[in-house]
Amino acid sequence: MDLKEIKQILKLMDTHGLTEFTLEKDDEKLVLRRDLIGTVPQQIVQAAPMMAAAPVMAPAPVEAASALAEDNNFITIESPMVGTFYSAASPDSEPYIQVGQSVGPETTVCIIEAMKIMNEIKAEVSGTIEQVCVQNGQAIEFGQALFKARPA
Repeated sequence: MDLKEIKQILKLMDTHGLTEFTLEKDDEKLVLRRDLIGTVPQQIVQAAPMMAAAPVMAPAPVEAASALAEDNNFITIESPMVGTFYSAASPDSEPYIQVGQSVGPETTVCIIEAMKIMNEIKAEVSGTIEQVCVQNGQAIEFGQALFKARPA
């Protein structure tokens, strides 16, 4: 199951007010659980055969919003999972994406390490990167803004 399918399932869960979803296929098991505490959803994602899931912490409070963040002309590329953000394939490599660079839907923009698995994240949009919203090695949350892009 790819990240796009998981995103679609999460949107369906939101739309229909579901708090839990389980899918077993061959030797893989996907469990999505949403516990509502106040108004901040917490997600638990379990993927791959019999791997333990870790609860997702609530997003860190947003500090002062920049003018760029308030500009509605930008597309936000969000994290499809909880993990650690890496801008390059290795510490010695150049970053996948830099400010001013054009991206397409299949352009790899970063890696997110989750449960010791390195997941390449695609832009899924076309445009020009205007802002990198997170730092290399930073712990990130599901749905957290990774990049801001001006649509092509």
